[in-house]
Amino acid sequence: MLRLFDIVAAFLGLLFLWPILLIIVAIGMFDTGSPIFIQTRVGKNKKPFKLIKFRTMAVDTQSVASHLASNASITRLGHFLRKTKIDELPQLINVLKGDMSLVGPRPNLFNQQELIVERDKLGIYDVLPGITGLSQVKNIDMSTPTLLAKNDKKMIDTLTVKDYFKYIIMTVTGSGTGDAVK
Repeated sequence: MLRLFDIVAAFLGLLFLWPILLIIVAIGMFDTGSPIFIQTRVGKNKKPFKLIKFRTMAVDTQSVASHLASNASITRLGHFLRKTKIDELPQLINVLKGDMSLVGPRPNLFNQQELIVERDKLGIYDVLPGITGLSQVKNIDMSTPTLLAKNDKKMIDTLTVKDYFKYIIMTVTGSGTGDAVK
């Protein structure tokens, strides 16, 4: 049932938000010259997939977890996109494709070995990664791999339909700050 909701919500989100997406792409062309950011992430069953986001950092920024990136690499538009979480909207395409869910553990990079080990122990990769989830609304990012993996496991084991919608609403209304940048 939640997968059906994911598909419908992602489709409607893209249908109604396409003007905003188009405006962000146009502004992003002036900001970085490359407004769309595509990065390989760890998906369900540890299969790689291409995560789609709006670019928030300079084009030449090293591909590392956000908490390892320099705050100086975030562009002016990037600060706004991160604060409003608009940078996440293109991931609705990933939801439609079946790579992600609206709610689930945030997908990590393949170079985050400590997090992969912790998540593997707890079976986190048995579910689709998500755009948001319990860790995001509680401001737990990938800088604390053990805590993040345990929190993801808690969410997976206790997720109800009510919680699913609660995490989405909390994210849209501004709960959680997203991945921290030093």
